[in-house]
Amino acid sequence: MHNGVVKLDGCSLTIEDVVRVARYNAKVELDEGALEAVEKASALVAEWASGNDVIYGINTGFGDLATVPISRKDRRQLQENLLKSHACGIGEPFDEETVRAIMLLRINTLIRGHSGIRVSTLQRLTDYLNSGIHPVIPSQGSVGSSGDLCPLSHLAITLLGLGEVFHQGRRQPVRRVLRKLGMTPLSLEAKEGLALNNGTTVMTAIAALAVYDGYNTAKIADIAACISLEALHGVPYAFDERTHVLRPYHGQLTVASNVRRIVSGSQIIEKFKKNRVQDAYSLRCVPQVHGASRDALDYVRDKVAVEINAVTDNPLIFVDDREAISGGNFHGQPIALAMDFFGIAMAELANISERRVARLVDGALSGLPPFLINESGLNSGFMIPQYAAASVVSENKVLAHPSSVDSIPTSANQEDHVSMGTYGARKGRMILNNTRKVLAIELLTAAQALDFSILLEPGKGTRAAYDSIRSAVPFLKHDDYIHPLIRRVIELMDRSEVLHAVEEAVGVLD
Repeated sequence: MHNGVVKLDGCSLTIEDVVRVARYNAKVELDEGALEAVEKASALVAEWASGNDVIYGINTGFGDLATVPISRKDRRQLQENLLKSHACGIGEPFDEETVRAIMLLRINTLIRGHSGIRVSTLQRLTDYLNSGIHPVIPSQGSVGSSGDLCPLSHLAITLLGLGEVFHQGRRQPVRRVLRKLGMTPLSLEAKEGLALNNGTTVMTAIAALAVYDGYNTAKIADIAACISLEALHGVPYAFDERTHVLRPYHGQLTVASNVRRIVSGSQIIEKFKKNRVQDAYSLRCVPQVHGASRDALDYVRDKVAVEINAVTDNPLIFVDDREAISGGNFHGQPIALAMDFFGIAMAELANISERRVARLVDGALSGLPPFLINESGLNSGFMIPQYAAASVVSENKVLAHPSSVDSIPTSANQEDHVSMGTYGARKGRMILNNTRKVLAIELLTAAQALDFSILLEPGKGTRAAYDSIRSAVPFLKHDDYIHPLIRRVIELMDRSEVLHAVEEAVGVLD
């Protein structure tokens, strides 16, 4: 993916841009025109902070303490206290890729000019991102409304010289890094603490990276299914375009087309297609099952595309009307529901993949040697990789329970309905990672099974996928240490080598 420079104006960021910055370290620039709106809002907040009009978060407490007035002399301290008290996360820290996505999305929402932050504060956050200063942000502690208060506070306190960061591969106190780079900690003005820690940024950052990887995973699922189809001497009739135009879901049509292209030219399918008219559901219904997950991904992508360019803090500043409006854009429900759906969609790709693996290793169903190994009995072959896949699939079934249905009241019942969207995003990513492990097991197992039809040429795409797998793992003639082989296939997937090999052979998959 081309790095380049991503210019932020708060309106035009794409999911691909998030990946470029978070994963491939593309630099970011702030749009000059957008910064004018930031300056105007900041000036208006400064004017309000010196007055006596009651405005939430500027001269009041927070949450259930919104009725407590804050004196003029304490209004700067209010912002610092907010971040210190709210930075109480627990659990393992987010990886640096996720932290970079969080930082990027926070900058992108603040540059819209509805939050009251100063340009200098926004520029410091941008400098952090471009310099590879990544705050240590614990992964647990957000209920997804008012946004991601706890993890975003861990991001924001580093601007004050508090907390830790990852920099150049080391976890260290932020003050040490700032001294090394000639930077000094910031002092926040009115509203800036609240602008930094209120919003759906963390859940959306996780979601953006997950949905990007979800599409590649869906393509790998199609490829894995095709290798299994050929290894099991499946028939092509269920993928006939005429069937799918009668039920024209976009995902179903896409997957059926992918399968036809991947297995095109297969001598195996041509030889065995007269033996029977249909296969088991895990083969025959690949377009319907994989396709439904594709349609779910499309839904999630659309929600994430909106959210990465949304303003989600509170209150929102409207300069032209000289008004601050307290609303609920910080509520994570849109992302919470979407990421619950994402998790279910990914879990289904793993469910049906494991069923194909089970057929591959069952000699009574496959017609292949039991557990895909010669001298079975002396050798266990691929018996236990199917166990491992079944184990992870069962984990996914628990993780796929929707988190968005489990609201829990906070802040003395002022914040009495929350989204749990951040956990929804986190577990969606866990399900995605588990699904990729199951697909790696299917790729490994199906390649072994395909070797028993080696005298017949598989389809163009199937052959390309098989060759890619065989570049990393051998055919097993007898039992060997299998864990490293699974690991190698996962690494092939992570580098997109299997996908690229297939696309070179049959064109870009949809």
